Amino acid sequence: MSGNSFGRRFVVTTFGESHGPALGVVIDGVPPGLVLDLDLMRADLARRRPGQSPLTTPRSESDEPEVLSGLFEGRTLGTPLAILFRNEDARSETYEAFKDVYRPSHADYTWEARFGARDWRGGGRASARETVGRVAAGAVARQVLAAEGIEVVAWVQRVANLDADVVDPARITRAAVDATAVRCPDPSAAAAMEAAIRAARADGDTLGGVVRCVARGVPPGLGSPVFDKLEADLARAMLSLPAAKGFESGSGYAGTYLRGSEHNDAFVPGAEGRPVTRTNRSGGVQGGISNGMPIELSVAFKPVATIFQPQNTVNRAGEAVILEPRGRHDPCVLPRAVALVEAMTCLVLMDHWLERVTAAPAVCT
Repeated sequence: MSGNSFGRRFVVTTFGESHGPALGVVIDGVPPGLVLDLDLMRADLARRRPGQSPLTTPRSESDEPEVLSGLFEGRTLGTPLAILFRNEDARSETYEAFKDVYRPSHADYTWEARFGARDWRGGGRASARETVGRVAAGAVARQVLAAEGIEVVAWVQRVANLDADVVDPARITRAAVDATAVRCPDPSAAAAMEAAIRAARADGDTLGGVVRCVARGVPPGLGSPVFDKLEADLARAMLSLPAAKGFESGSGYAGTYLRGSEHNDAFVPGAEGRPVTRTNRSGGVQGGISNGMPIELSVAFKPVATIFQPQNTVNRAGEAVILEPRGRHDPCVLPRAVALVEAMTCLVLMDHWLERVTAAPAVCT
């Protein structure tokens, strides 16, 4: 495996570079017969799209999906679904001035150390632009999962040191998340977050934070111990995202402050003879397998590495230089990262759902 594919049954392969002619995704394992709603896909893509608000990069891309294969008369064929996105607003000349310079905390040096070459135009394949294919694939998975009663919602929980009030994972809606540009469902915290992001941008700086996510309606029994545990695959998925630096499932690190008697989720009788828990510190996963409770997770994102301030670094010749970045970049990835976290959650759940069923049935008749 080259590292460009994800999944075992629902296999997603992305391709393309930030400033190449196009990017895209090939999805193998899509059940046949799905009436693919491209408008729903466009809605997911719009939440990731650059240039969507003053809080994001001003690069303007329509991200219009071109379906090349796997779809006929609006229904999936069960063959590989290929989707293309043409780059429309790349400005490669902006990066030419430091094509021989290693930008601090970027993949420039490490990519070159690994492959012996790199595409310096906007970061090439290491750019967050690559994630357009992931969101498209996640949109396909979301539509299949929705037919099974599974819903995934993510939101911005924290930007820098600004935390949202407690958000109820059982009731949070996508509409509440999208009501603010920063995608935080707490209006007061959202206003403070937006002000902080604007202030950081004015200073030529960036901010990080945390995205939380819940998947409701997940049936018990998803996950394959020992190495393919559900939360292990979720962790791998989230940490593959650009700028992601931390993952928590359920209570996460906060659970380490509790005793077992405080942390344990005790079962009580539920509907149809299925046990449920009044608490969900396990985050819906026990022993690496879903227990029927909502899947809850958090992803930490670092501040964007490109800041518009002079920085000390070196060039390919090993000489010390002063880097003064150019280009168009997000002052904070959190508003757009919500779509990424949802997409990767959908991909993992889809993969495990397909593994659980004996055969992937047609989802529509």
